[in-house]
Amino acid sequence: MTSVSVRDLSLNFGAVTVLDRLNLDIDHGEFLVLLGSSGCGKSTLLNCIAGLLDVSDGQIFIKDRNVTWEEPKDRGIGMVFQSYALYPQMSVEKNLSFGLQVAKIPQAEIDKRVKRASEILQIQPLLKRKPSELSGGQRQRVAIGRALVRDVDVFLFDEPLSNLDAKLRSELRVEIKRLHQSLKNTMIYVTHDQIEALTLADRIAVMKSGVIQQLADPMTIYNAPENLFVAGFIGSPSMNFFRGEVEAKDSRSFVRVNDVAFDVTSYPARTRLHPGQKVVLGLRPEHVKVDEATEGHEVHPATVDIEEPMGADNLLWLRLAGQSMSVRIAGQRRYPPGSTVRLSFDMAVASIFDAASENRL
Repeated sequence: MTSVSVRDLSLNFGAVTVLDRLNLDIDHGEFLVLLGSSGCGKSTLLNCIAGLLDVSDGQIFIKDRNVTWEEPKDRGIGMVFQSYALYPQMSVEKNLSFGLQVAKIPQAEIDKRVKRASEILQIQPLLKRKPSELSGGQRQRVAIGRALVRDVDVFLFDEPLSNLDAKLRSELRVEIKRLHQSLKNTMIYVTHDQIEALTLADRIAVMKSGVIQQLADPMTIYNAPENLFVAGFIGSPSMNFFRGEVEAKDSRSFVRVNDVAFDVTSYPARTRLHPGQKVVLGLRPEHVKVDEATEGHEVHPATVDIEEPMGADNLLWLRLAGQSMSVRIAGQRRYPPGSTVRLSFDMAVASIFDAASENRL
């Protein structure tokens, strides 16, 4: 069953079009992440669903009910903002219960919901404290709890972890995933952090300039990006790109990049690659083998430029085909700058894009 449906949604600020006839269906119980850089329209879309912005055109349905012009409080949603937005003069318990009291929920039901939310988020010892006495992670838990006590079917998160340090982000990311698995509610989560998107989402909607570039599960987004933008945005470090031209020889296909010809015969192309076609070959750092036995794969020499030890693995920056590229290897393997390595590539996991349209081939 569809939980949230956005149909032909448009939003204009004067002459500026922010969202243009956008369509999106989110299943009941799904965790959908809206991912993109600042200004792509992801928070704007979330605010439209929440009712915080009036749409210019289109419709929004929540549980098959048209809520396009309903007030936020009537849409059956709970929202967690980037800023904690807690009442500083109230205790944690009061922050959790205040909205329910305004809605004239019976006190017994309020107590029940506050108790349940505080147990789920493990904030029972904090109920008598005020926000000023809490850490950033604890404040964000309270903000999530305030949405949780509303007992709604759809939760909206607008970059809730962006104000936290790396360790707290990692911890709360796990808590949010655990929360979703426990509640099985629909969750729509906005972030610019690809790690959050890949680890949390059932599906990711990658956005650019108010348009969804690709909507798919995390592994499809990562392994088969729909276009050059998605390929470059997902992955850290980013996918390596080589601009070249398709060549054919002895029933085999190659991508010629300066003095290097990459054999792409094994690449699972959606459409036939034509000789002379201008393309962009994409290779993820972890899909490149360094000084390993690779029977059946061509080997190309490259020079180590920089080595970045990262603990569990190392990142090598190399020179190949006249340009820089990154390769991820095991942490115990070390290569000093200036050394020569032999690279091989599994083109079955590569990506090739048309240079003109930038779409996947």
